[in-house]
Amino acid sequence: MMNLEPTTENLDDILKKLLAAIPEVKAAAIVSAEGLPIASALPQGVDETRIAAMTAALLSLAERSVIEMEKGEFDQLYVKGSDGYLLVLQAGPNAVLTVSTTKDVRLGLIFLDCKRTCEKIAKLI
Repeated sequence: MMNLEPTTENLDDILKKLLAAIPEVKAAAIVSAEGLPIASALPQGVDETRIAAMTAALLSLAERSVIEMEKGEFDQLYVKGSDGYLLVLQAGPNAVLTVSTTKDVRLGLIFLDCKRTCEKIAKLI
């Protein structure tokens, strides 16, 4: 049986570094494609299981839309709300990164940092 404890710790560190690097990032989670939480850095009171399930639902719809519209393979999704953004990015074949930001975030910067974060996650999962 494999011990996943060091990997989980590394994934948590990756999320903490993302939050520390960009103050506009308020929450982040790594979720399996099936909707199970893998690691998270969420505000107190936020249910990581619900976030994981909603992320999986968004991912499923986005992937199907990309296929139906013949746009290649899913890469990223962003949802804009009046108070910020929700970003969902592929992080290897079996995981996605979901990030919540304020409305003041610079999208180019956040997408670049999230892409780098996804590459780190993909190496660990």
